[in-house]
Amino acid sequence: MLLSLHQTRVTFLPLLLLFWRSSDGMPDPAQRELLIHQEESRLTGGQVTLREEAEKKLDAHLHHLKEKEISAPQFLPSMHFFKAKPFIQKSPVFKLLQKMPKGAALHIHSSALVSVEWLVKNVTYRPHCHICFTWDNNVRFLFSDSQPFPRWDCFYWQLLETLRSRLEDPTEFDNSLMKHLSVFTEDPDHEYPNQDAVWEKFEKSFIAAAGLITHAPVLRDYYYRGLEELHQDNIMYLELRSGVSKTYEMDGTIHDRVWTLKTFQEVTKKFTADHPDFLGARMIISAHRALGVNEVKDVVKEAVELHKTFPDVVAGFDMVGREDSGRTLWFYRDALSLPEELGSTLPFYFHAGETDNEGTDVDQNILDALLFNTKRIGHGFALAHHPLAKELSRRKDVPVELCPISNQVLKLVSDLRNHPAAVLMSEGHPLVISSDDPSLFGTTGLSYDFYQAFVGIGGLKANLGTLKELALNSIKYSSLPAQLKEKGRLLWQSKWETFVAEQS
Repeated sequence: MLLSLHQTRVTFLPLLLLFWRSSDGMPDPAQRELLIHQEESRLTGGQVTLREEAEKKLDAHLHHLKEKEISAPQFLPSMHFFKAKPFIQKSPVFKLLQKMPKGAALHIHSSALVSVEWLVKNVTYRPHCHICFTWDNNVRFLFSDSQPFPRWDCFYWQLLETLRSRLEDPTEFDNSLMKHLSVFTEDPDHEYPNQDAVWEKFEKSFIAAAGLITHAPVLRDYYYRGLEELHQDNIMYLELRSGVSKTYEMDGTIHDRVWTLKTFQEVTKKFTADHPDFLGARMIISAHRALGVNEVKDVVKEAVELHKTFPDVVAGFDMVGREDSGRTLWFYRDALSLPEELGSTLPFYFHAGETDNEGTDVDQNILDALLFNTKRIGHGFALAHHPLAKELSRRKDVPVELCPISNQVLKLVSDLRNHPAAVLMSEGHPLVISSDDPSLFGTTGLSYDFYQAFVGIGGLKANLGTLKELALNSIKYSSLPAQLKEKGRLLWQSKWETFVAEQS
């Protein structure tokens, strides 16, 4: 049985078909208009009524701007994002989206939360920061008040302060460090000829950043800066995927995951006190798909306990890492069944369907995520190829976390007009927009991903109602309790009304 809303949209379609042609064989223009209107009502935002005159005026303005961009010689969402980015920054549509209140970011990984420029220009300039160049031309960082000991991947550590003092102009050196910490490049087609190549660089960038981020004093500042960058992009709430790594002090002290969660909680409280229009942040604890079943069992058990201890901080659990080279959700079924066996509630927010390999074991992750009652589907790129899973997710009201730039950069799709989410948007499937790993892709916040979804995937039919529904969805499908969701919705509505009024 499909959703009742879907039923109301289709029940009278057979009646229209009975009167498809008039007596002279010509299709009735009135019936044609009705069909067009009925189809448009199914779109994401198709049921949103633009009530205020200012909203209707802004909608018309947006449509006009988008018409210009779609008819331009270079259609930006068809270009690789790294090449399109400077042109997107000049786009009137993009500039408008930057001002728009976007609600919540529900799919961002902790190691890619903050811009690499801040990491390099702020963190690597702090005292006692050491660097090592590995045998495969990558970098490692470590804070230490003495010369770090050699290890298997780093035989020689240098103090960055000393190294920079030998350079006439450290700018070029700093730019090279930024390249180590992201996948951004001016020639993506040459540097990343296939998915394996870009994923290899992707994962190396995470490893390079780890020594900076897991230094305890840095982590505190890192969280605050991450919330700041989101807030600057008119985002009011965050759910962060994190392995909740252990952190270290320069004297060798190692802090456990409880310390990391408490730090995250403290920073969030401070940030919301400093920015009363920011709703807060929570964490989705994650385990990597390369781990064995027993290792994941340990992480799940710990996540169950942390969810009990920090109910306002820990939102749930996820499996992360490249799906095509990792183990399936079904492989971890014994570990993922533990919360129920323990009589505990641990919500799941699974990555699933981040693949274009149809028919493989990995391709079944979408169905298995739904079998394990996932609250949201991370990426869901393959969902359009699974009609039953699509129907189940609609019936259970499980949204897809759509991250268009990530999907393009990681080479699942090149021209975003061909993204499978275009089908989901045309059917009004529940969706939220997020950015996955913004620092690695050279973005901040959600504006770039909203642009790609609104202009590229949604096409000319996507309108102000589409944007409104997507923003509201991010609050609706968050892990927040009902009372805070309502508070967030009212706060967002106030911001939306101000935004609309300022555009007229």
